[in-house]
Amino acid sequence: MSRRELFDRLDRPVLNPLPAEPYEYAEWLRVRVGLDYHVEVAGAAYSVPHALIRQEVEVRLGARTVEVFRAGRRIAAHPRGASGAPASTLSDHMPAGHRQFAEWSAEHFLGRARQFGPSTEALIAAILADRRHPEQGYRSCQGVLKLFRGANGERAEAVSARALAIGALGGRSIASILENNLDRQPAAPATETPPLVHANIRGSRYFH
Repeated sequence: MSRRELFDRLDRPVLNPLPAEPYEYAEWLRVRVGLDYHVEVAGAAYSVPHALIRQEVEVRLGARTVEVFRAGRRIAAHPRGASGAPASTLSDHMPAGHRQFAEWSAEHFLGRARQFGPSTEALIAAILADRRHPEQGYRSCQGVLKLFRGANGERAEAVSARALAIGALGGRSIASILENNLDRQPAAPATETPPLVHANIRGSRYFH
Protein backbone atom coordinates (compact mmCIF):
# COMPACT_ATOMS: atom_id res chain seq x y z
CA MET A 1 0.00 0.00 0.00
CA SER A 2 1.11 3.52 -0.67
CA ARG A 3 1.59 6.05 2.10
CA ARG A 4 -1.53 7.88 0.91
CA GLU A 5 -3.59 4.69 1.11
CA LEU A 6 -2.29 3.98 4.62
CA PHE A 7 -3.09 7.56 5.65
CA ASP A 8 -6.64 7.35 4.30
CA ARG A 9 -7.19 3.96 5.94
CA LEU A 10 -5.58 4.45 9.35
CA ASP A 11 -5.04 8.12 10.12
CA ARG A 12 -7.81 10.13 8.47
CA PRO A 13 -10.70 8.37 10.28
CA VAL A 14 -9.33 9.36 13.70
CA LEU A 15 -8.25 12.92 12.91
CA ASN A 16 -10.10 15.80 14.57
CA PRO A 17 -11.23 18.75 12.43
CA LEU A 18 -9.01 21.83 12.37
CA PRO A 19 -10.08 24.59 14.82
CA ALA A 20 -12.33 27.30 13.43
CA GLU A 21 -9.89 30.00 14.61
CA PRO A 22 -6.13 29.91 13.95
CA TYR A 23 -3.82 29.39 16.91
CA GLU A 24 -3.15 32.58 18.86
CA TYR A 25 -0.21 32.97 21.20
CA ALA A 26 -1.26 34.08 24.68
CA GLU A 27 0.40 34.76 28.01
CA TRP A 28 -0.97 33.51 31.33
CA LEU A 29 -0.60 35.76 34.37
CA ARG A 30 -1.67 35.66 38.00
CA VAL A 31 -2.94 39.00 39.27
CA ARG A 32 -4.93 40.27 42.23
CA VAL A 33 -8.22 42.11 41.78
CA GLY A 34 -8.04 45.72 42.97
CA LEU A 35 -10.45 47.56 45.23
CA ASP A 36 -12.08 49.03 42.12
CA TYR A 37 -12.92 45.44 40.91
CA HIS A 38 -10.47 45.77 38.00
CA VAL A 39 -7.31 43.86 37.15
CA GLU A 40 -4.41 45.73 35.59
CA VAL A 41 -2.58 43.92 32.80
CA ALA A 42 -0.05 45.35 30.32
CA GLY A 43 -0.89 48.93 31.25
CA ALA A 44 -4.68 48.61 30.90
CA ALA A 45 -7.47 47.80 33.37
CA TYR A 46 -10.34 45.32 32.95
CA SER A 47 -13.33 44.74 35.22
CA VAL A 48 -14.31 41.49 36.93
CA PRO A 49 -17.36 40.73 39.14
CA HIS A 50 -17.06 43.01 42.18
CA ALA A 51 -17.41 40.07 44.58
CA LEU A 52 -13.83 39.08 43.64
CA ILE A 53 -12.20 42.20 45.12
CA ARG A 54 -8.75 41.35 46.61
CA GLN A 55 -8.84 37.79 45.25
CA GLU A 56 -6.23 36.28 42.96
CA VAL A 57 -7.28 35.38 39.42
CA GLU A 58 -5.65 34.07 36.26
CA VAL A 59 -5.53 36.22 33.13
CA ARG A 60 -5.09 34.94 29.61
CA LEU A 61 -3.59 37.84 27.64
CA GLY A 62 -4.08 37.33 23.93
CA ALA A 63 -3.37 39.56 20.96
CA ARG A 64 -7.00 40.69 20.69
CA THR A 65 -8.74 39.55 23.89
CA VAL A 66 -8.20 39.47 27.63
CA GLU A 67 -9.89 36.63 29.53
CA VAL A 68 -10.05 36.29 33.31
CA PHE A 69 -10.42 32.94 35.06
CA ARG A 70 -11.15 31.93 38.63
CA ALA A 71 -10.77 28.29 39.72
CA GLY A 72 -10.63 27.23 36.07
CA ARG A 73 -13.87 29.01 35.12
CA ARG A 74 -13.91 32.05 32.84
CA ILE A 75 -15.49 34.97 34.69
CA ALA A 76 -14.78 37.89 32.33
CA ALA A 77 -13.71 38.62 28.77
CA HIS A 78 -12.76 41.97 27.22
CA PRO A 79 -11.29 43.23 23.94
CA ARG A 80 -7.65 43.99 24.62
CA GLY A 81 -6.91 47.70 24.99
CA ALA A 82 -3.72 49.60 24.38
CA SER A 83 -1.50 50.59 27.29
CA GLY A 84 -2.93 53.69 28.95
CA ALA A 85 -6.37 53.26 27.39
CA PRO A 86 -9.49 53.95 29.52
CA ALA A 87 -10.54 51.07 31.73
CA SER A 88 -12.84 48.47 30.17
CA THR A 89 -15.78 48.12 32.56
CA LEU A 90 -18.88 45.97 32.17
CA SER A 91 -21.99 47.12 34.02
CA ASP A 92 -22.73 43.57 35.18
CA HIS A 93 -19.51 43.64 37.17
CA MET A 94 -20.41 46.79 39.11
CA PRO A 95 -22.02 47.03 42.52
CA ALA A 96 -25.61 48.22 42.17
CA GLY A 97 -24.70 51.70 43.46
CA HIS A 98 -22.14 52.21 40.68
CA ARG A 99 -24.36 51.33 37.73
CA GLN A 100 -26.22 54.63 37.69
CA PHE A 101 -22.89 56.49 37.63
CA ALA A 102 -21.85 54.49 34.55
CA GLU A 103 -24.97 55.71 32.72
CA TRP A 104 -24.10 59.37 33.33
CA SER A 105 -22.51 61.44 30.60
CA ALA A 106 -21.90 65.09 29.81
CA GLU A 107 -24.83 65.15 27.37
CA HIS A 108 -27.07 63.59 30.01
CA PHE A 109 -26.49 66.53 32.38
CA LEU A 110 -26.51 69.19 29.67
CA GLY A 111 -29.85 67.85 28.44
CA ARG A 112 -31.37 68.05 31.92
CA ALA A 113 -29.99 71.56 32.43
CA ARG A 114 -31.37 72.66 29.05
CA GLN A 115 -34.88 72.12 30.39
CA PHE A 116 -34.36 75.04 32.79
CA GLY A 117 -32.78 77.39 30.27
CA PRO A 118 -29.53 78.58 28.65
CA SER A 119 -27.95 79.94 31.84
CA THR A 120 -28.38 76.62 33.65
CA GLU A 121 -26.98 74.77 30.65
CA ALA A 122 -24.01 77.16 30.59
CA LEU A 123 -23.44 76.59 34.33
CA ILE A 124 -23.37 72.80 33.89
CA ALA A 125 -21.03 73.17 30.92
CA ALA A 126 -18.73 75.37 33.01
CA ILE A 127 -18.68 72.81 35.84
CA LEU A 128 -17.74 70.05 33.40
CA ALA A 129 -15.08 72.21 31.74
CA ASP A 130 -13.61 73.16 35.13
CA ARG A 131 -12.61 69.54 35.82
CA ARG A 132 -9.56 67.92 34.30
CA HIS A 133 -11.79 65.05 33.19
CA PRO A 134 -15.53 65.68 32.62
CA GLU A 135 -16.39 62.52 34.57
CA GLN A 136 -15.06 64.20 37.72
CA GLY A 137 -17.81 66.82 37.41
CA TYR A 138 -20.73 64.39 37.15
CA ARG A 139 -21.40 64.28 40.89
CA SER A 140 -21.22 68.07 41.11
CA CYS A 141 -23.69 68.37 38.22
CA GLN A 142 -26.01 65.87 39.86
CA GLY A 143 -25.88 67.84 43.11
CA VAL A 144 -26.57 71.19 41.42
CA LEU A 145 -29.52 69.88 39.43
CA LYS A 146 -30.86 68.29 42.59
CA LEU A 147 -30.79 71.72 44.26
CA PHE A 148 -32.95 73.07 41.41
CA ARG A 149 -35.70 70.46 41.83
CA GLY A 150 -37.80 72.73 44.02
CA ALA A 151 -37.16 75.83 41.92
CA ASN A 152 -38.98 76.90 38.80
CA GLY A 153 -37.16 77.58 35.57
CA GLU A 154 -36.95 81.32 36.18
CA ARG A 155 -35.37 80.90 39.61
CA ALA A 156 -32.92 78.26 38.38
CA GLU A 157 -31.88 80.56 35.55
CA ALA A 158 -31.34 83.49 37.93
CA VAL A 159 -29.24 81.39 40.31
CA SER A 160 -27.21 79.98 37.42
CA ALA A 161 -26.57 83.44 36.00
CA ARG A 162 -25.43 84.69 39.42
CA ALA A 163 -23.18 81.64 39.91
CA LEU A 164 -21.57 82.17 36.51
CA ALA A 165 -21.04 85.88 37.19
CA ILE A 166 -19.12 85.22 40.42
CA GLY A 167 -17.43 82.01 39.29
CA ALA A 168 -19.25 79.79 41.80
CA LEU A 169 -18.95 76.32 40.29
CA GLY A 170 -19.37 74.26 43.46
CA GLY A 171 -22.51 72.81 44.97
CA ARG A 172 -22.03 74.57 48.31
CA SER A 173 -21.67 77.97 46.69
CA ILE A 174 -24.78 77.49 44.58
CA ALA A 175 -26.72 76.22 47.62
CA SER A 176 -25.66 79.41 49.45
CA ILE A 177 -26.99 81.56 46.59
CA LEU A 178 -30.35 79.79 46.88
CA GLU A 179 -30.55 79.89 50.68
CA ASN A 180 -29.58 83.55 50.95
CA ASN A 181 -31.58 84.69 47.92
CA LEU A 182 -28.45 86.22 46.43
CA ASP A 183 -29.91 85.79 42.96
CA ARG A 184 -32.60 88.36 43.89
CA GLN A 185 -30.09 90.97 44.99
CA PRO A 186 -28.42 93.36 42.55
CA ALA A 187 -24.89 92.40 41.65
CA ALA A 188 -22.19 94.54 43.18
CA PRO A 189 -20.76 97.00 40.63
CA ALA A 190 -17.31 96.17 39.41
CA THR A 191 -14.68 98.43 40.92
CA GLU A 192 -11.85 99.68 38.79
CA THR A 193 -8.45 98.99 40.33
CA PRO A 194 -6.36 102.18 40.49
CA PRO A 195 -2.99 102.07 38.73
CA LEU A 196 -0.03 101.14 40.88
CA VAL A 197 2.37 104.06 41.25
CA HIS A 198 5.87 103.50 42.64
CA ALA A 199 9.27 105.08 42.10
CA ASN A 200 10.79 101.80 40.96
CA ILE A 201 8.12 101.02 38.36
CA ARG A 202 8.95 102.21 34.84
CA GLY A 203 6.11 103.72 32.90
CA SER A 204 5.44 103.35 29.20
CA ARG A 205 7.40 106.55 28.44
CA TYR A 206 10.63 104.89 29.64
CA PHE A 207 10.92 102.83 26.44
CA HIS A 208 10.61 105.81 24.03
